[in-house]
Amino acid sequence: MRAIVFEEFGGPEVLNVVDVPEPEPGPGEVTIDVAYAGVNYADIKARAQGFRVESLPFRPGLEVSGLIRAVGAGVTGFAPGQEVTAFLCGGGYAETVVAPAATVFPLCSGLSLRTGATLPSALPTAYALLHEVARLREGDTVLVQGAAGGVGTVAGQLARMGGASAVYGVVSSLDKAEHALKSGYDQVFTDTTFDADVREVTGGRGVDIALDPVGGETFRRTLAVVGRFGRLVSFGSADSGEMWRVGPADTYPLAISVSGFCIPSMAAADPGRLRELADRAFRTVTDGGVELPVSAEFPLAEAADAHRLVESRTSTGKLLLRVAE
Repeated sequence: MRAIVFEEFGGPEVLNVVDVPEPEPGPGEVTIDVAYAGVNYADIKARAQGFRVESLPFRPGLEVSGLIRAVGAGVTGFAPGQEVTAFLCGGGYAETVVAPAATVFPLCSGLSLRTGATLPSALPTAYALLHEVARLREGDTVLVQGAAGGVGTVAGQLARMGGASAVYGVVSSLDKAEHALKSGYDQVFTDTTFDADVREVTGGRGVDIALDPVGGETFRRTLAVVGRFGRLVSFGSADSGEMWRVGPADTYPLAISVSGFCIPSMAAADPGRLRELADRAFRTVTDGGVELPVSAEFPLAEAADAHRLVESRTSTGKLLLRVAE
């Protein structure tokens, strides 16, 4: 079967199409014939920096949709031919993948395999950030960095659905503002001026909740516009700078809470909790109309082009690799 593998860290050119043996499911696992694989920024960091890469060669890919091929010993509730979507800790850029049954989810009725591939990473992440970590309350004001990306697109919708009184987004370019404004945001600011803009629209009060996947200086600037009793949640470090640190001087004066979330860590340590979280998050799609539009789709062999588009910072919504028709 075909898979995308890199044997060294570097630019998109290190991604190669190779033939590898088809995997067999072990106890508690299933194999999936992949229809679509999601492209995430974590895949780019893995390829470029070795993020969460234990050894080389490595096959990227955190989420897929497709058909169950086979089930391993002890697996119940799945059968060959069943349409599913799955969260993986790597390996998704391939024609067939092996996945823990605990992080495989039957595709909801009425959803296509193409839509299913957009769900496993961004949607549970956004849901957890707002409802489990930040504890969104009705009337809260919310600020989201990366508002036009995958997590940002659904976070705006979920914040609005959860009763936020105002939802503000931050984008790298105003070319992305239209996309964000269609995703639940009241106002969208650029990353060069967002802190001054937030102070102005909140009358200097700041926001109740801020979500940050960037880190570095953006984290510090975001922290500065969190208001009294506010909650800042970090869920990435896209700028690859020094990891953030906070202390009493940052949190005591306004009683601010700072926390973090990482869905691969949850998948590895507590897949049962991830399943509960995903079930609730997926219902917002089937029952509430939340959607993550696919903005670009590439054949599996053109994964490098998908990575180039992500790194150009011009993409919005979700990018997919088309593995099988």
